[in-house]
Amino acid sequence: MSIRIRILMIVPILFIAGCGEAYRAPPPDTGTELQRVYAAAEASMLELGKMRTETSPKDAPFSYSDLVRDFESIALRNEYRISSGRFVAGQSQTFLRRWEGPVRVATINGASTPDNAARLNNREVSIFTRRLANLTGLDMRMSKARDANFLVLFLNEEEQVAFADTLPTILSDIGPAVVDAFRNSPRNIFCAAFAFTSPSQKGVYENVLILVKSEHSDFMRKSCVHEEMAQAMGLTNDSPDARPSIFNDDEEFAFLTRHDEILLKMLYDPRLKAGMENYEVIPLLPDIARDAVR
Repeated sequence: MSIRIRILMIVPILFIAGCGEAYRAPPPDTGTELQRVYAAAEASMLELGKMRTETSPKDAPFSYSDLVRDFESIALRNEYRISSGRFVAGQSQTFLRRWEGPVRVATINGASTPDNAARLNNREVSIFTRRLANLTGLDMRMSKARDANFLVLFLNEEEQVAFADTLPTILSDIGPAVVDAFRNSPRNIFCAAFAFTSPSQKGVYENVLILVKSEHSDFMRKSCVHEEMAQAMGLTNDSPDARPSIFNDDEEFAFLTRHDEILLKMLYDPRLKAGMENYEVIPLLPDIARDAVR
């Protein structure tokens, strides 16, 4: 399996005044205590010029060599490893992982989610599913939860604890480290993706669980949908050199960029296969990058 966790520092409130942005964070003094914490963090990031929404910003050009470098760093490296039954940050080289068969996506909204927020969550996941299907060429579509192998969960703190108890019945091979990471997800983890590979097919994904914390604003939940769903396709790592990209821990960009779309096209190029080792993939990348851009 592979794990991807979006971690942000919970920072003090920075008030936004007269910044002229099209989007403003929700007031940091409303909602539940955790909603207030996340609203304050979101306001601070916006104040710092982060969470940009451009797809192809003019101040962040990239070359073919950048795409090759970023693909190697993001698709062929792990971000986390299991140590003493827990996930810990630690970069390591890995083989190519991706989906090779149909992907059926479903959303589950916790009972605490208002109807209007649940409808918005479902809509964002549906729209992004179609976008990923177009970029990858996969048979990827929405389905009922009982038929899904790609679940996107919108849960609050109490609901994620309760849902963790059901995980072994949903995925029989799930390990205790995943259950623990899901149940005890700290507040500075905004959202997370857990991808599980087939035991009989090297590098082939067969199930994904994505946790989006429902205490976030509409904007931040959409950002989590973009980042975690895209990374659950096989772009599992982050790189400080990737720009403009959501596959970068600096949180400069909120949504999938043109750079990221090209990486997804590269990942699902027919010249690549799940399970290929680093030394097999890298020589192919320059031609694949050029073809993906065209």
